[in-house]
Amino acid sequence: IMVHMDGKIWLMSLHCFTLSIKEYPKIELDTHGCALRCSSLTDPSQDSQFIVAGNECVYLYQPDERGPCFAFDGNKLLVHWHRGYLFLLIRDAKSPNKTGYDTRESTSSDKQLLTIYDLDNKFIAYSASFDDVIDVVAEWGSFYILTREGKMFVLQEKDTQTKLEMLFKKNLFVMAINLAKSQHLDSDGLSEIFRQYGDHLYLKGDHDGAIQQYIRTIGKLEPSYVIRKFLDAQRIHNLTAYLQALHRQSLANADHTTLLLNCYTKLKDSSKLEEFIKSNESEVHFDVETAIKVLRQAGYHSHAVFLAEKHMHHEWYLKIQLEDLKNYQEGLHYIGRLPFEQAESTMKHYGKTLMHHVPEDTTLLLKGLCTIYHPSGDAVEKDNLERSQISKANSEEFIPIFANNPRELKAFLEHMIEVDPRSPQGVYDTLLELRLQDWAHEQDPQRKKVLQGEAVSLLRSDNTVFDKALVLCQMHNFKEGVLYLYEKGKLYQQIMHYHMQNEEYGKVVEACKRYGDQEGCLWEQALGYFARKEEDCKAYITEVLHHIDLNNLMPPLLVVQTLAHNSTATLSVIKDYLINKLQRESQQIEDDERKICQYREETANLRSEIQELRTSAKIFQKTKCNMCNSPLELPSVHFLCSHSFHQHCFESYAESEAECPTCTPENRKIMDMLRAQDQKRDLHDHFNRQLRSSNDGFSVVADYFGRGVFNKLTLVTDLPGSKTVGSLEINLQRDLLIHTKRNC
Repeated sequence: IMVHMDGKIWLMSLHCFTLSIKEYPKIELDTHGCALRCSSLTDPSQDSQFIVAGNECVYLYQPDERGPCFAFDGNKLLVHWHRGYLFLLIRDAKSPNKTGYDTRESTSSDKQLLTIYDLDNKFIAYSASFDDVIDVVAEWGSFYILTREGKMFVLQEKDTQTKLEMLFKKNLFVMAINLAKSQHLDSDGLSEIFRQYGDHLYLKGDHDGAIQQYIRTIGKLEPSYVIRKFLDAQRIHNLTAYLQALHRQSLANADHTTLLLNCYTKLKDSSKLEEFIKSNESEVHFDVETAIKVLRQAGYHSHAVFLAEKHMHHEWYLKIQLEDLKNYQEGLHYIGRLPFEQAESTMKHYGKTLMHHVPEDTTLLLKGLCTIYHPSGDAVEKDNLERSQISKANSEEFIPIFANNPRELKAFLEHMIEVDPRSPQGVYDTLLELRLQDWAHEQDPQRKKVLQGEAVSLLRSDNTVFDKALVLCQMHNFKEGVLYLYEKGKLYQQIMHYHMQNEEYGKVVEACKRYGDQEGCLWEQALGYFARKEEDCKAYITEVLHHIDLNNLMPPLLVVQTLAHNSTATLSVIKDYLINKLQRESQQIEDDERKICQYREETANLRSEIQELRTSAKIFQKTKCNMCNSPLELPSVHFLCSHSFHQHCFESYAESEAECPTCTPENRKIMDMLRAQDQKRDLHDHFNRQLRSSNDGFSVVADYFGRGVFNKLTLVTDLPGSKTVGSLEINLQRDLLIHTKRNC
């Protein structure tokens, strides 16, 4: 406070009091004072601090405490605050004051230094000398300096970009950053300042400082711009710091992850590497698969396994465990904890490797996988567990895994058909092959018999493929299986040929007896087989001939021709056969001749009867009706077949006036037979096929002759206007047909 006493100015102590309705304790903040117009009040952005400018320092005060102090030396003439700037008018030291304390009585040679300070950013915004400054006024966005000479100087604040460019030219990047922040410059603008600052430090060789500035550009500056600068091996630690920051902000891609892990491995910094891969996902984000690849390639298998297991990259975990670490037991245990679909696909891929090194445990896992699979461990989700309980793999698809482990394969297949009898056919076929192999290599008779029974029981289960099973039995010369399959497939000729190849004569005859009814040619083939043998097979030939003769399977001439090739088969072998055959033929000839005579007599009688009907009158002597069996009464109806009816009976039951009701059914059968024969006359292709396929062509021709195929039969029908003659001819024709049918 300025106090004028006796023409002098005295400086009194400064006291600040907070005045309100209530009384507050007085607080003495300081004992310094100031000259007139050397105090001011800041704006609210600076907490409305009170400024006191002394000759040595400028003090700032808050209501309840002392604020910062700035050492601005010099005789202060004026203090002013506006928009964050502190205006200090200081008497120029080179221009002494000639009027003592009265500043307004300065001479024209007085020089005053006006300095504008930016206290927040700590730099001098403006400084210049003026003559006799009266006051500094801030208005309309500008500063006006009034001098005693009547002049007014105007100071206009430069825009932020211009200020920054000026600072850039002077390499005052820290000041530029502070300025930009105070002016609330956007993030893009700040990022550009950090980039330029980093470039400046990089050129100066301060790589540590440069990388810190580049880290502040993450999210705005392309990472490749920074990475290219620090690819040198000597700057690898700086590159590592930048890549770490990039991952912390979740802006790294797979290439950045690869580069960071390569940096760790080059630096051999295991602690940093473990910290990186074990960090929480909320802290560090990176491409897990890329990290696993890099770690595996660099030889950090334990780290790669940890990462794969943590992030459930099952394929990579198993690839490292089984291919790199050769830890087969741990890999198999891990597969057992996987859900069904993943466990199935993994076993198809690594099954052979695991079977080679841990066959028993692998077989056990496959048994569970193909029946009812229950993943082990607590890490499996509940829905996966429930879904896997109703899923089972196709056991046939895992058979190739056991290529070099037949013992485990047999145990696996036997378990499958025991648990699931409806297993695929491939399971049964493979098990059959294994059992046949064991049977073929077994030397112990008792054990061999047991294995034989197991193989036959598998064949009888009807789950094997017929063709495959037959080939397997033939390959291993498994007689019981071959014969069973031949019989099952009704391959009776193959059964007999099998016995023929093994020269089992009794089995050949037995096969003919057993299957001869289903396939008659077996006896003929047996006769031909024994006829080609030079050994003494008379007993077998005699037995075969007996069955051939009994069933009339071959003509005698063919039998003789067949046995003519055997030098050991003498006439005595077929003597009885030929005698019996000739006797039956003679008997047949006698019977045929007797029938011929009988047919001739009957034909002669029929002809005489027909002639009598044509030339003589027919006398009807019937006394009873053939329909109701009552005595005949007029009117009555008589037929040439000697059947008589009451007229009312005839009209009630007759279907036609020209036919006898009693003879009509039989006549129709005969007429149908004639029509059928007539339709078959032109079936030449059928006749030729039957003739070629038959062993006895003569019998076929005779049969067709009997059907009248080679005769032309003409049916006589009623002539118009001659009812009596027509009826007579129809009756004659009917009698002939009936008589012919009866004799046939």
